[in-house]
Amino acid sequence: MESLESIDFSGNQLTGEIPQSITNLNFLNKLDLSYNHLEGKIPTGTQLQSFEASDFVGNKLCGPPLLLNCTMDGEVLDDDANDNEKERKNHGVKWLFVSVAFRFIVGFWGFVGPLFIFKSWMYAYYHFLDDVWYKLQSCM
Repeated sequence: MESLESIDFSGNQLTGEIPQSITNLNFLNKLDLSYNHLEGKIPTGTQLQSFEASDFVGNKLCGPPLLLNCTMDGEVLDDDANDNEKERKNHGVKWLFVSVAFRFIVGFWGFVGPLFIFKSWMYAYYHFLDDVWYKLQSCM
């Protein structure tokens, strides 16, 4: 088993910590543990620190190669940064809804407003709709 070269455990709902014995896999070139329920410190070993951070994404892991630092107990230290990132993403979503609502209001009243203000425009618009309706009926 120590001569394994590639392991892909991504999306397997693994739980717990990464065992220290995984550092004994000297020939390991690829390890993907992304999108599981792993937590704690990534064991220190030459192979594990050389993998991409994307190989550990979707877990509550800390330590190199990830940018999240660990406490002495192996817990993620940088919770405030994660909260700030979530808040920043939610803030962007709120602005999306505000932007859509604003565009709808401007577009709606930009079209309907003049029809209320200028009666001649309203009559011309309804005349146009009647013509389109009669042409559609004649095609059927």
